[in-house]
Amino acid sequence: MPVIVSQIKTGINSSEEEIAAAAIKRLHIESGKVRICSVHKTSLDARDNSNIKFVSSVWIELDDKTEEQRLAERFDFCSYADTSSNLMPKMGGSNRLNGRVIVTGFGPAGMFAALTLAEYGFKPLVLERGGSVDERVNAVEGFWNGGILDPETNVQFGEGGAGTFSDGKLTTRIKDPLCRRVLECFAELGAPKEILTKAKPHIGTDNLREIVKAVRQKIISLGGEVRFHSRLTDITVSDGRIKSVVVNNSEEIPCGALIIAIGHSARDTFEMLLSKNIFLEPKPFSVGARIEHKQLEVNRSLYGAQYNNPLLPKGEYQLSQRVGGRGVYTFCMCPGGTVVPSQSEENSIVTNGMSEFARNGENANAAIAVSVSPEDYGSSPLDGVNFARDIEKRAFELTGGNYSAPACTVESFLCGKGSLKGADVTPTYALGTAECDFHNLFPKFISDMLETGLRSFSHKMKCFGNEKAVMTAPETRTSSPIRITRRENMQSISAEGLYPCGEGAGYAGGIMSAAVDGIKAAIKIIEEFKAEM
Repeated sequence: MPVIVSQIKTGINSSEEEIAAAAIKRLHIESGKVRICSVHKTSLDARDNSNIKFVSSVWIELDDKTEEQRLAERFDFCSYADTSSNLMPKMGGSNRLNGRVIVTGFGPAGMFAALTLAEYGFKPLVLERGGSVDERVNAVEGFWNGGILDPETNVQFGEGGAGTFSDGKLTTRIKDPLCRRVLECFAELGAPKEILTKAKPHIGTDNLREIVKAVRQKIISLGGEVRFHSRLTDITVSDGRIKSVVVNNSEEIPCGALIIAIGHSARDTFEMLLSKNIFLEPKPFSVGARIEHKQLEVNRSLYGAQYNNPLLPKGEYQLSQRVGGRGVYTFCMCPGGTVVPSQSEENSIVTNGMSEFARNGENANAAIAVSVSPEDYGSSPLDGVNFARDIEKRAFELTGGNYSAPACTVESFLCGKGSLKGADVTPTYALGTAECDFHNLFPKFISDMLETGLRSFSHKMKCFGNEKAVMTAPETRTSSPIRITRRENMQSISAEGLYPCGEGAGYAGGIMSAAVDGIKAAIKIIEEFKAEM
Protein backbone atom coordinates (compact mmCIF):
# COMPACT_ATOMS: atom_id res chain seq x y z
CA MET A 1 0.00 0.00 0.00
CA PRO A 2 1.35 3.52 -0.80
CA VAL A 3 2.71 5.68 2.01
CA ILE A 4 2.30 9.33 2.92
CA VAL A 5 5.38 11.23 4.09
CA SER A 6 4.31 14.23 6.15
CA GLN A 7 5.87 17.44 7.47
CA ILE A 8 8.05 18.24 4.45
CA LYS A 9 8.94 21.89 4.98
CA THR A 10 10.13 24.00 2.06
CA GLY A 11 10.36 27.64 1.04
CA ILE A 12 7.50 29.35 -0.77
CA ASN A 13 9.52 29.33 -4.02
CA SER A 14 9.84 25.52 -4.05
CA SER A 15 8.47 23.55 -6.98
CA GLU A 16 6.53 20.29 -6.64
CA GLU A 17 9.60 18.44 -7.91
CA GLU A 18 11.72 19.96 -5.13
CA ILE A 19 9.13 19.02 -2.52
CA ALA A 20 9.04 15.42 -3.80
CA ALA A 21 12.84 15.23 -3.80
CA ALA A 22 12.91 16.45 -0.18
CA ALA A 23 10.55 13.63 0.82
CA ILE A 24 12.67 10.96 -0.87
CA LYS A 25 15.81 12.34 0.78
CA ARG A 26 14.13 12.28 4.18
CA LEU A 27 13.34 8.56 3.79
CA HIS A 28 16.98 7.74 2.93
CA ILE A 29 16.00 5.75 -0.15
CA GLU A 30 17.37 5.78 -3.67
CA SER A 31 15.20 7.66 -6.17
CA GLY A 32 15.46 4.71 -8.55
CA LYS A 33 13.34 2.61 -6.19
CA VAL A 34 10.45 5.05 -6.36
CA ARG A 35 7.66 4.25 -8.82
CA ILE A 36 5.39 7.22 -8.03
CA CYS A 37 6.17 10.34 -6.00
CA SER A 38 3.75 13.28 -5.96
CA VAL A 39 2.59 16.02 -3.65
CA HIS A 40 -0.42 14.82 -1.67
CA LYS A 41 -1.33 17.94 0.34
CA THR A 42 0.30 21.33 0.84
CA SER A 43 -0.52 23.95 3.46
CA LEU A 44 1.00 27.30 4.33
CA ASP A 45 2.70 28.01 7.65
CA ALA A 46 2.70 31.78 8.17
CA ARG A 47 2.85 31.81 11.97
CA ASP A 48 6.24 33.51 11.66
CA ASN A 49 5.76 35.94 8.78
CA SER A 50 9.50 36.48 8.58
CA ASN A 51 9.91 32.80 7.68
CA ILE A 52 6.82 31.74 5.72
CA LYS A 53 7.01 28.19 4.39
CA PHE A 54 4.98 25.43 2.82
CA VAL A 55 4.36 22.23 4.78
CA SER A 56 3.58 19.30 2.52
CA SER A 57 2.77 15.62 2.62
CA VAL A 58 4.00 13.46 -0.26
CA TRP A 59 2.48 10.30 -1.76
CA ILE A 60 5.12 7.65 -2.46
CA GLU A 61 4.80 4.24 -4.10
CA LEU A 62 7.75 1.85 -4.42
CA ASP A 63 8.17 -1.18 -6.65
CA ASP A 64 9.07 -3.15 -3.51
CA LYS A 65 5.94 -3.38 -1.32
CA THR A 66 7.92 -4.91 1.54
CA GLU A 67 10.08 -1.80 1.56
CA GLU A 68 6.93 0.37 1.71
CA GLN A 69 5.83 -1.51 4.82
CA ARG A 70 9.27 -1.09 6.39
CA LEU A 71 9.15 2.68 5.83
CA ALA A 72 5.68 3.00 7.36
CA GLU A 73 6.85 1.11 10.47
CA ARG A 74 10.24 2.82 10.78
CA PHE A 75 9.40 6.54 10.58
CA ASP A 76 6.77 8.30 12.68
CA PHE A 77 6.29 10.85 9.88
CA CYS A 78 5.40 8.09 7.41
CA SER A 79 2.00 6.36 7.29
CA TYR A 80 -0.12 4.25 4.98
CA ALA A 81 -2.26 6.24 2.55
CA ASP A 82 -5.99 6.25 3.22
CA THR A 83 -8.10 5.18 0.26
CA SER A 84 -11.87 5.25 -0.15
CA SER A 85 -12.11 2.07 -2.22
CA ASN A 86 -12.19 -0.17 0.85
CA LEU A 87 -15.27 1.66 2.14
CA MET A 88 -17.37 1.18 -1.00
CA PRO A 89 -19.58 -1.92 -1.33
CA LYS A 90 -18.13 -4.81 -3.33
CA MET A 91 -21.62 -6.07 -4.13
CA GLY A 92 -25.20 -5.04 -3.55
CA GLY A 93 -27.88 -6.34 -1.22
CA SER A 94 -30.56 -8.91 -1.92
CA ASN A 95 -33.78 -7.28 -0.69
CA ARG A 96 -36.37 -6.08 -3.18
CA LEU A 97 -37.40 -2.43 -3.28
CA ASN A 98 -41.10 -1.69 -3.05
CA GLY A 99 -40.99 1.59 -4.92
CA ARG A 100 -38.37 3.98 -6.19
CA VAL A 101 -35.25 5.18 -4.43
CA ILE A 102 -35.96 8.89 -4.02
CA VAL A 103 -33.50 11.61 -3.05
CA THR A 104 -35.09 14.88 -1.96
CA GLY A 105 -32.74 17.83 -2.15
CA PHE A 106 -29.92 18.36 -4.67
CA GLY A 107 -27.26 20.02 -2.56
CA PRO A 108 -23.96 18.25 -1.80
CA ALA A 109 -25.53 15.44 0.23
CA GLY A 110 -28.27 14.77 -2.31
CA MET A 111 -25.94 15.05 -5.31
CA PHE A 112 -23.42 12.55 -3.99
CA ALA A 113 -26.09 10.20 -2.67
CA ALA A 114 -27.78 10.13 -6.08
CA LEU A 115 -24.48 9.86 -7.97
CA THR A 116 -23.31 6.94 -5.82
CA LEU A 117 -26.63 5.13 -6.24
CA ALA A 118 -26.53 5.65 -10.00
CA GLU A 119 -22.97 4.34 -10.21
CA TYR A 120 -24.15 1.08 -8.59
CA GLY A 121 -26.98 0.52 -11.04
CA PHE A 122 -29.80 2.16 -9.11
CA LYS A 123 -31.91 4.72 -10.94
CA PRO A 124 -32.65 7.32 -8.28
CA LEU A 125 -35.33 9.95 -8.64
CA VAL A 126 -34.07 13.31 -7.39
CA LEU A 127 -36.65 15.88 -6.25
CA GLU A 128 -35.37 19.46 -5.96
CA ARG A 129 -37.76 22.19 -4.88
CA GLY A 130 -35.79 24.94 -6.59
CA GLY A 131 -34.69 25.50 -10.16
CA SER A 132 -31.64 24.44 -12.13
CA VAL A 133 -28.38 26.33 -11.69
CA ASP A 134 -29.07 28.57 -14.65
CA GLU A 135 -32.56 29.36 -13.36
CA ARG A 136 -31.10 30.03 -9.90
CA VAL A 137 -28.54 32.49 -11.24
CA ASN A 138 -31.27 34.42 -13.03
CA ALA A 139 -33.57 34.41 -9.98
CA VAL A 140 -30.83 35.35 -7.51
CA GLU A 141 -29.29 38.09 -9.63
CA GLY A 142 -32.77 39.43 -10.35
CA PHE A 143 -33.46 39.71 -6.61
CA TRP A 144 -30.05 41.25 -5.92
CA ASN A 145 -30.80 43.86 -8.58
CA GLY A 146 -33.98 44.92 -6.82
CA GLY A 147 -36.41 42.33 -8.14
CA ILE A 148 -38.78 40.02 -6.29
CA LEU A 149 -37.55 37.21 -4.02
CA ASP A 150 -38.54 33.75 -5.23
CA PRO A 151 -39.16 31.64 -2.08
CA GLU A 152 -38.49 28.42 -4.00
CA THR A 153 -35.46 29.33 -6.14
CA ASN A 154 -32.89 31.44 -4.31
CA VAL A 155 -29.51 31.28 -2.56
CA GLN A 156 -30.77 28.49 -0.27
CA PHE A 157 -32.87 26.40 -2.67
CA GLY A 158 -32.08 24.97 -6.08
CA GLU A 159 -29.53 22.84 -7.87
CA GLY A 160 -26.29 22.62 -5.91
CA GLY A 161 -27.74 23.79 -2.58
CA ALA A 162 -26.64 26.78 -0.56
CA GLY A 163 -22.97 26.05 -1.27
CA THR A 164 -23.43 27.03 -4.91
CA PHE A 165 -23.49 30.68 -3.83
CA SER A 166 -20.47 30.56 -1.53
CA ASP A 167 -16.70 30.28 -1.67
CA GLY A 168 -16.99 26.59 -2.53
CA LYS A 169 -14.80 25.57 0.40
CA LEU A 170 -13.81 21.91 0.48
CA THR A 171 -12.21 21.98 3.92
CA THR A 172 -13.65 19.88 6.71
CA ARG A 173 -12.79 18.71 10.21
CA ILE A 174 -13.86 15.14 9.51
CA LYS A 175 -11.09 12.61 8.88
CA ASP A 176 -12.74 10.25 6.42
CA PRO A 177 -11.18 8.54 3.37
CA LEU A 178 -14.40 9.29 1.46
CA CYS A 179 -13.31 12.94 1.37
CA ARG A 180 -10.77 11.93 -1.26
CA ARG A 181 -13.53 10.33 -3.32
CA VAL A 182 -15.46 13.62 -3.28
CA LEU A 183 -12.40 15.64 -4.31
CA GLU A 184 -11.59 13.24 -7.14
CA CYS A 185 -15.16 13.42 -8.39
CA PHE A 186 -15.10 17.22 -8.42
CA ALA A 187 -11.75 17.21 -10.24
CA GLU A 188 -13.03 14.69 -12.79
CA LEU A 189 -16.05 16.88 -13.50
CA GLY A 190 -14.19 20.13 -14.03
CA ALA A 191 -12.88 21.48 -10.73
CA PRO A 192 -9.30 22.86 -10.71
CA LYS A 193 -6.88 19.97 -10.17
CA GLU A 194 -5.21 21.85 -7.33
CA ILE A 195 -8.09 20.86 -5.02
CA LEU A 196 -6.43 17.44 -4.81
CA THR A 197 -3.28 18.85 -3.19
CA LYS A 198 -4.24 22.05 -1.38
CA ALA A 199 -4.80 21.72 2.37
CA LYS A 200 -7.55 24.34 2.09
CA PRO A 201 -9.09 23.66 -1.32
CA HIS A 202 -11.88 25.77 -2.73
CA ILE A 203 -13.76 25.76 -6.03
CA GLY A 204 -15.34 29.20 -6.11
CA THR A 205 -18.95 29.88 -6.89
CA ASP A 206 -18.17 30.45 -10.59
CA ASN A 207 -16.65 26.98 -11.07
CA LEU A 208 -19.13 25.27 -8.78
CA ARG A 209 -22.09 26.25 -10.95
CA GLU A 210 -20.70 24.32 -13.90
CA ILE A 211 -19.62 21.34 -11.82
CA VAL A 212 -23.06 20.72 -10.28
CA LYS A 213 -24.52 20.64 -13.78
CA ALA A 214 -21.91 18.02 -14.69
CA VAL A 215 -22.92 15.94 -11.65
CA ARG A 216 -26.57 16.12 -12.76
CA GLN A 217 -25.69 15.09 -16.32
CA LYS A 218 -23.68 12.11 -15.08
CA ILE A 219 -26.55 10.92 -12.87
CA ILE A 220 -28.93 11.14 -15.82
CA SER A 221 -26.48 9.33 -18.13
CA LEU A 222 -26.45 6.45 -15.63
CA GLY A 223 -30.23 6.16 -15.62
CA GLY A 224 -31.20 8.54 -12.82
CA GLU A 225 -33.82 11.28 -13.04
CA VAL A 226 -33.61 14.83 -11.71
CA ARG A 227 -36.78 16.92 -11.36
CA PHE A 228 -36.67 20.62 -10.53
CA HIS A 229 -39.49 22.68 -9.02
CA SER A 230 -40.52 19.49 -7.20
CA ARG A 231 -41.03 20.07 -3.49
CA LEU A 232 -41.61 17.23 -1.06
CA THR A 233 -44.95 18.16 0.55
CA ASP A 234 -46.03 14.92 2.24
CA ILE A 235 -44.96 11.39 3.06
CA THR A 236 -46.86 8.23 3.89
CA VAL A 237 -45.56 5.96 6.64
CA SER A 238 -47.31 2.64 7.20
CA ASP A 239 -46.34 -0.13 9.63
CA GLY A 240 -43.29 1.90 10.58
CA ARG A 241 -41.91 2.15 7.04
CA ILE A 242 -41.90 4.80 4.32
CA LYS A 243 -44.40 3.92 1.59
CA SER A 244 -44.80 6.96 -0.65
CA VAL A 245 -44.08 10.64 -1.09
CA VAL A 246 -46.21 13.49 -2.38
CA VAL A 247 -44.71 16.14 -4.66
CA ASN A 248 -46.13 19.67 -4.92
CA ASN A 249 -49.29 18.60 -3.05
CA SER A 250 -50.46 16.66 -6.08
CA GLU A 251 -48.38 13.68 -7.30
CA GLU A 252 -48.00 10.59 -5.11
CA ILE A 253 -45.00 8.34 -5.87
CA PRO A 254 -44.41 4.88 -4.32
CA CYS A 255 -41.15 4.95 -2.42
CA GLY A 256 -38.91 2.09 -1.32
CA ALA A 257 -36.22 4.29 0.23
CA LEU A 258 -36.17 8.04 0.81
CA ILE A 259 -32.99 10.04 1.36
CA ILE A 260 -33.81 13.35 3.06
CA ALA A 261 -31.08 15.83 2.04
CA ILE A 262 -33.06 19.05 2.26
CA GLY A 263 -30.48 21.52 3.61
CA HIS A 264 -30.62 23.71 6.70
CA SER A 265 -33.26 26.15 5.41
CA ALA A 266 -36.15 23.83 4.47
CA ARG A 267 -38.24 24.98 7.39
CA ASP A 268 -41.58 24.01 5.87
CA THR A 269 -40.29 20.47 5.28
CA PHE A 270 -39.20 20.24 8.90
CA GLU A 271 -42.74 21.21 9.89
CA MET A 272 -44.23 18.58 7.58
CA LEU A 273 -41.97 15.83 8.94
CA LEU A 274 -42.85 16.77 12.50
CA SER A 275 -46.57 16.63 11.64
CA LYS A 276 -46.03 13.06 10.36
CA ASN A 277 -44.50 12.06 13.71
CA ILE A 278 -40.93 11.88 12.41
CA PHE A 279 -38.72 12.53 15.44
CA LEU A 280 -36.89 15.86 15.32
CA GLU A 281 -34.87 17.46 18.08
CA PRO A 282 -33.39 20.94 18.47
CA LYS A 283 -29.62 21.25 18.25
CA PRO A 284 -27.04 23.99 18.78
CA PHE A 285 -26.21 26.34 15.94
CA SER A 286 -24.76 29.86 15.70
CA VAL A 287 -25.92 33.40 14.99
CA GLY A 288 -23.92 36.53 14.23
CA ALA A 289 -22.85 39.03 11.58
CA ARG A 290 -20.48 39.38 8.63
CA ILE A 291 -17.36 41.52 9.02
CA GLU A 292 -15.56 43.06 6.04
CA HIS A 293 -11.93 44.17 5.86
CA LYS A 294 -9.82 45.14 2.88
CA GLN A 295 -8.18 41.95 1.58
CA LEU A 296 -4.77 43.67 1.57
CA GLU A 297 -5.27 44.44 5.26
CA VAL A 298 -5.84 40.74 5.96
CA ASN A 299 -2.76 39.86 3.91
CA ARG A 300 -0.63 42.34 5.87
CA SER A 301 -1.85 40.87 9.15
CA LEU A 302 -0.82 37.37 8.09
CA TYR A 303 2.21 37.85 5.85
CA GLY A 304 3.85 41.04 7.09
CA ALA A 305 6.30 42.48 4.57
CA GLN A 306 5.43 39.75 2.05
CA TYR A 307 1.74 40.70 1.95
CA ASN A 308 1.90 41.36 -1.81
CA ASN A 309 3.95 38.29 -2.79
CA PRO A 310 2.13 36.63 -5.73
CA LEU A 311 3.36 33.20 -4.61
CA LEU A 312 1.24 33.44 -1.46
CA PRO A 313 -2.49 32.68 -1.47
CA LYS A 314 -5.08 35.27 -0.53
CA GLY A 315 -4.95 35.55 3.25
CA GLU A 316 -7.61 33.75 5.26
CA TYR A 317 -8.09 33.15 8.96
CA GLN A 318 -9.99 31.17 11.58
CA LEU A 319 -10.32 32.62 15.07
CA SER A 320 -12.24 31.60 18.17
CA GLN A 321 -12.78 32.48 21.81
CA ARG A 322 -14.73 30.78 24.59
CA VAL A 323 -16.21 32.32 27.72
CA GLY A 324 -17.78 29.82 30.08
CA GLY A 325 -19.74 27.38 27.96
CA ARG A 326 -20.27 29.71 25.01
CA GLY A 327 -18.10 30.28 21.98
CA VAL A 328 -17.64 33.03 19.43
CA TYR A 329 -15.70 32.27 16.28
CA THR A 330 -15.09 33.28 12.68
CA PHE A 331 -16.84 31.11 10.15
CA CYS A 332 -16.91 30.69 6.36
CA MET A 333 -14.18 33.24 5.65
CA CYS A 334 -14.33 34.45 2.02
CA PRO A 335 -11.10 36.05 0.74
CA GLY A 336 -11.68 38.59 -2.00
CA GLY A 337 -15.41 38.02 -1.72
CA THR A 338 -18.74 39.73 -1.15
CA VAL A 339 -21.50 39.66 1.44
CA VAL A 340 -24.65 38.38 -0.26
CA PRO A 341 -28.41 38.50 0.46
CA SER A 342 -29.33 34.90 1.33
CA GLN A 343 -32.92 34.87 2.54
CA SER A 344 -35.42 32.23 1.46
CA GLU A 345 -38.45 33.81 3.14
CA GLU A 346 -40.09 37.11 2.28
CA ASN A 347 -39.73 40.12 4.57
CA SER A 348 -36.54 38.88 6.19
CA ILE A 349 -32.80 39.58 6.04
CA VAL A 350 -30.11 36.88 5.91
CA THR A 351 -26.45 37.38 5.00
CA ASN A 352 -23.76 35.00 3.80
CA GLY A 353 -20.37 35.23 2.08
CA MET A 354 -19.40 34.35 -1.49
CA SER A 355 -16.15 34.28 -3.51
CA GLU A 356 -15.25 33.36 -7.05
CA PHE A 357 -12.29 31.06 -7.64
CA ALA A 358 -9.86 33.93 -8.25
CA ARG A 359 -10.81 35.55 -4.93
CA ASN A 360 -9.88 38.86 -6.51
CA GLY A 361 -12.38 41.20 -4.87
CA GLU A 362 -11.21 44.19 -2.86
CA ASN A 363 -12.78 43.02 0.40
CA ALA A 364 -12.52 39.93 2.54
CA ASN A 365 -15.45 38.87 4.70
CA ALA A 366 -16.24 36.31 7.36
CA ALA A 367 -19.02 35.53 9.76
CA ILE A 368 -18.46 36.24 13.42
CA ALA A 369 -20.83 33.73 14.96
CA VAL A 370 -21.98 33.11 18.53
CA SER A 371 -23.07 29.64 19.60
CA VAL A 372 -26.67 29.24 20.71
CA SER A 373 -28.32 26.15 22.13
CA PRO A 374 -31.75 24.87 23.21
CA GLU A 375 -31.03 26.34 26.64
CA ASP A 376 -31.18 29.76 24.95
CA TYR A 377 -34.27 29.34 22.79
CA GLY A 378 -36.36 26.39 23.98
CA SER A 379 -36.56 22.62 23.82
CA SER A 380 -39.35 22.09 21.27
CA PRO A 381 -38.12 20.80 17.87
CA LEU A 382 -38.79 24.02 15.94
CA ASP A 383 -37.81 26.54 18.62
CA GLY A 384 -34.40 27.10 17.02
CA VAL A 385 -36.04 27.76 13.65
CA ASN A 386 -38.32 30.33 15.26
CA PHE A 387 -35.42 31.94 17.13
CA ALA A 388 -33.50 32.52 13.89
CA ARG A 389 -36.62 33.61 12.00
CA ASP A 390 -37.43 36.25 14.63
CA ILE A 391 -33.97 37.82 14.18
CA GLU A 392 -34.33 37.76 10.38
CA LYS A 393 -37.74 39.46 10.55
CA ARG A 394 -36.51 42.03 13.09
CA ALA A 395 -33.62 42.93 10.77
CA PHE A 396 -36.09 43.57 7.95
CA GLU A 397 -38.19 45.85 10.16
CA LEU A 398 -35.23 47.77 11.63
CA THR A 399 -33.98 48.75 8.18
CA GLY A 400 -37.29 49.99 6.82
CA GLY A 401 -38.64 46.90 5.09
CA ASN A 402 -36.78 47.28 1.79
CA TYR A 403 -34.32 44.36 2.04
CA SER A 404 -31.34 46.56 2.92
CA ALA A 405 -29.24 44.96 5.65
CA PRO A 406 -28.39 46.31 9.11
CA ALA A 407 -24.79 47.55 9.19
CA CYS A 408 -22.36 49.54 11.34
CA THR A 409 -18.67 49.98 11.98
CA VAL A 410 -16.92 47.89 14.61
CA GLU A 411 -16.24 51.07 16.57
CA SER A 412 -19.89 52.16 16.69
CA PHE A 413 -21.02 48.67 17.68
CA LEU A 414 -18.53 48.53 20.56
CA CYS A 415 -19.74 51.97 21.68
CA GLY A 416 -23.37 50.85 21.73
CA LYS A 417 -24.34 52.80 18.65
CA GLY A 418 -25.16 51.91 15.07
CA SER A 419 -23.31 54.12 12.64
CA LEU A 420 -21.32 53.73 9.44
CA LYS A 421 -19.60 57.09 9.93
CA GLY A 422 -15.87 56.86 9.26
CA ALA A 423 -16.02 53.39 7.68
CA ASP A 424 -12.98 52.69 5.52
CA VAL A 425 -14.55 49.64 3.86
CA THR A 426 -17.37 49.89 1.32
CA PRO A 427 -20.04 47.29 2.17
CA THR A 428 -20.60 44.80 -0.66
CA TYR A 429 -24.11 43.66 0.28
CA ALA A 430 -25.97 43.91 -3.04
CA LEU A 431 -29.25 45.37 -1.77
CA GLY A 432 -27.66 48.17 0.23
CA THR A 433 -27.15 48.70 3.95
CA ALA A 434 -28.82 50.80 6.61
CA GLU A 435 -27.24 52.01 9.84
CA CYS A 436 -28.40 49.93 12.78
CA ASP A 437 -27.41 49.30 16.38
CA PHE A 438 -26.97 45.55 16.59
CA HIS A 439 -27.91 45.68 20.26
CA ASN A 440 -31.47 46.27 19.03
CA LEU A 441 -31.24 43.32 16.65
CA PHE A 442 -29.74 40.55 18.73
CA PRO A 443 -30.52 39.21 22.23
CA LYS A 444 -28.10 40.59 24.78
CA PHE A 445 -26.09 37.40 25.15
CA ILE A 446 -25.28 37.43 21.42
CA SER A 447 -24.32 41.11 21.38
CA ASP A 448 -22.15 40.63 24.48
CA MET A 449 -20.30 37.69 22.91
CA LEU A 450 -19.81 39.55 19.63
CA GLU A 451 -18.14 42.34 21.60
CA THR A 452 -15.99 39.79 23.43
CA GLY A 453 -14.96 38.16 20.16
CA LEU A 454 -14.05 41.42 18.44
CA ARG A 455 -11.88 42.55 21.35
CA SER A 456 -10.20 39.14 21.61
CA PHE A 457 -9.55 38.84 17.87
CA SER A 458 -7.98 42.31 17.77
CA HIS A 459 -5.10 40.85 19.83
CA LYS A 460 -4.70 37.92 17.44
CA MET A 461 -4.85 39.66 14.05
CA LYS A 462 -3.95 43.27 13.34
CA CYS A 463 -6.84 43.79 10.90
CA PHE A 464 -9.33 43.13 13.72
CA GLY A 465 -7.87 46.11 15.54
CA ASN A 466 -9.25 48.33 12.77
CA GLU A 467 -12.45 49.70 14.25
CA LYS A 468 -13.42 51.25 10.90
CA ALA A 469 -14.20 47.79 9.48
CA VAL A 470 -17.85 47.18 8.60
CA MET A 471 -20.25 44.62 10.01
CA THR A 472 -23.43 43.50 8.21
CA ALA A 473 -26.13 41.36 9.80
CA PRO A 474 -27.63 38.92 10.47
CA GLU A 475 -25.94 35.60 9.73
CA THR A 476 -28.45 33.00 10.91
CA ARG A 477 -28.03 30.03 8.55
CA THR A 478 -24.67 28.75 9.81
CA SER A 479 -26.05 25.23 10.26
CA SER A 480 -29.32 23.44 10.85
CA PRO A 481 -31.14 24.26 14.10
CA ILE A 482 -32.67 20.78 14.14
CA ARG A 483 -31.58 17.16 13.91
CA ILE A 484 -33.67 14.45 12.24
CA THR A 485 -32.47 11.74 14.58
CA ARG A 486 -31.30 8.50 13.00
CA ARG A 487 -29.98 5.11 14.01
CA GLU A 488 -26.55 3.64 13.25
CA ASN A 489 -27.98 2.29 9.99
CA MET A 490 -28.66 5.93 9.04
CA GLN A 491 -32.43 5.39 9.05
CA SER A 492 -34.78 7.61 11.03
CA ILE A 493 -35.70 6.29 14.45
CA SER A 494 -39.32 6.92 13.42
CA ALA A 495 -39.52 5.21 10.02
CA GLU A 496 -37.57 2.48 8.23
CA GLY A 497 -36.50 3.41 4.75
CA LEU A 498 -36.17 7.09 5.66
CA TYR A 499 -32.52 8.21 5.53
CA PRO A 500 -31.92 11.74 6.92
CA CYS A 501 -28.50 13.01 5.89
CA GLY A 502 -26.39 16.07 5.30
CA GLU A 503 -26.49 19.50 6.83
CA GLY A 504 -30.27 19.84 6.98
CA ALA A 505 -30.60 16.66 9.00
CA GLY A 506 -28.01 17.94 11.47
CA TYR A 507 -25.22 15.52 10.54
CA ALA A 508 -22.85 17.68 8.51
CA GLY A 509 -21.51 21.18 8.16
CA GLY A 510 -20.24 22.32 4.77
CA ILE A 511 -19.88 20.88 1.30
CA MET A 512 -17.39 18.10 2.08
CA SER A 513 -18.98 16.60 5.17
CA ALA A 514 -22.44 16.81 3.58
CA ALA A 515 -21.22 15.05 0.43
CA VAL A 516 -19.58 12.30 2.49
CA ASP A 517 -22.76 11.85 4.52
CA GLY A 518 -24.74 11.53 1.30
CA ILE A 519 -22.38 8.81 0.04
CA LYS A 520 -22.76 6.92 3.32
CA ALA A 521 -26.57 7.04 3.10
CA ALA A 522 -26.37 5.67 -0.44
CA ILE A 523 -24.02 2.89 0.69
CA LYS A 524 -26.56 1.72 3.28
CA ILE A 525 -29.21 1.40 0.56
CA ILE A 526 -26.81 -0.34 -1.83
CA GLU A 527 -25.83 -2.86 0.85
CA GLU A 528 -29.48 -3.74 1.61
CA PHE A 529 -31.30 -3.69 -1.73
CA LYS A 530 -31.01 -4.98 -5.26
CA ALA A 531 -30.41 -2.39 -7.94
CA GLU A 532 -33.32 -1.60 -10.24
CA MET A 533 -33.14 -3.27 -13.63
